[in-house]
Amino acid sequence: MVTAENVTHLDEQLSKPTVHATRTVKDTPGYRVFRVVNATLLVIIAGVTLYPFVNLVAQAFSSEAFINAGQVNLWPKGFNVTTFNLVMGDSMFWRNYQNTVYYTVVATLVAMVLTTTFAYAISKYHLKGRKVFIGIAVFTMFFNGGLIPNYVLVNELGLRNSVWAIALPNAISVFNLLVMKSFFENFSTELEEAAEIDGLSTYGKLWRIVLPLSKAVIATMVLFYSVSFWNSWFAAFLYMDHRELYPVTVYLRNLIAGATSVDGAAGSAEATQIAANVKAVTMLLTVLPIVCLYPFVQRYFVSGVMLGSVKQ
Repeated sequence: MVTAENVTHLDEQLSKPTVHATRTVKDTPGYRVFRVVNATLLVIIAGVTLYPFVNLVAQAFSSEAFINAGQVNLWPKGFNVTTFNLVMGDSMFWRNYQNTVYYTVVATLVAMVLTTTFAYAISKYHLKGRKVFIGIAVFTMFFNGGLIPNYVLVNELGLRNSVWAIALPNAISVFNLLVMKSFFENFSTELEEAAEIDGLSTYGKLWRIVLPLSKAVIATMVLFYSVSFWNSWFAAFLYMDHRELYPVTVYLRNLIAGATSVDGAAGSAEATQIAANVKAVTMLLTVLPIVCLYPFVQRYFVSGVMLGSVKQ
């Protein structure tokens, strides 16, 4: 019979801490050596990876004499901001920077919508013609129409001098598509079946069930696409006719070309200074937004790639 005394006694027994015998496994000498070697190699690789960027920052703030003499290493020498003042004081620079942000956001949004829906569709084994669609996508990885046919197509569609000339021709990366397809293939079918029983349509399952549980791979794909569109300059150089429509990468490319010609012509002291470190300044200004963006998606990066690339 269950009485108050029995319940109290049971509570006292459950409240007592349970002592488990624990065993400590000591690392073998070989494993300790491995950990030391592994940590040393990682530190060396990190240093080799960071050195070019630190050197780039140092050159961006160094003077022409020290750069040409090869004396700039990890710390600026002859500190100056002449090139920064020239570039950032130009209203066209900020106009082109604004264009870059706009092009990147729109193109990434279009790419994510098309890639996600396409990958989700071809991840379903019951889709009729699934292998044909996958084959068409893979075919474009190795063969394309070429530069001239692409230009003629964009021109005939009336896409020149618009954001669509940048967004649509590069809207789907086949590599990203295959990674997302693999991820969706490993997605829990039980969840989707339960959603179907609750009356959700295919788009409802994708929007309310699949996408909220796919944050890692989506964040990774957003990073891939945004970096690609941010650094892209040739499409804008090819399809844009007006300086006001250029992204900042084309502006910086023209600045480097102009500085190189000035340097060859031995112009003024200020022009010589600009030509000496303009490459470092332009590269720094271009890569800085991506560097600032990466920490926010870094925690999804490795897991997103692995989830979409490992077949379970």
